Amino acid sequence: MAKQQKIQQKKQTGSKGSEKILGEVVPAIVEGIIGRTGFRGEITQVKCAMQRGRDEGRVMRRNVKGPVRIGDVLMLRETEIEARRIKSKVSKGAYS
Repeated sequence: MAKQQKIQQKKQTGSKGSEKILGEVVPAIVEGIIGRTGFRGEITQVKCAMQRGRDEGRVMRRNVKGPVRIGDVLMLRETEIEARRIKSKVSKGAYS
């Protein structure tokens, strides 16, 4: 009986930041496309507005992989970290 209780207790504990990631999912609407980033230009940086949660109404930069348009809804697992600004004037890919 004691072995089963120990196994169940081990399964319940997670890593330090797991409760933030596995917590509430927050919808955000894409308001604007800033530009392309990534080694080959495969990432799109967008400005999105949070719709729910404690950051409701906040506008922040996020990096999105895959096709995205203005008005799309992103489901964000965390809203603490904002993407860094794109520094270069190069719109796509590596410097050539």
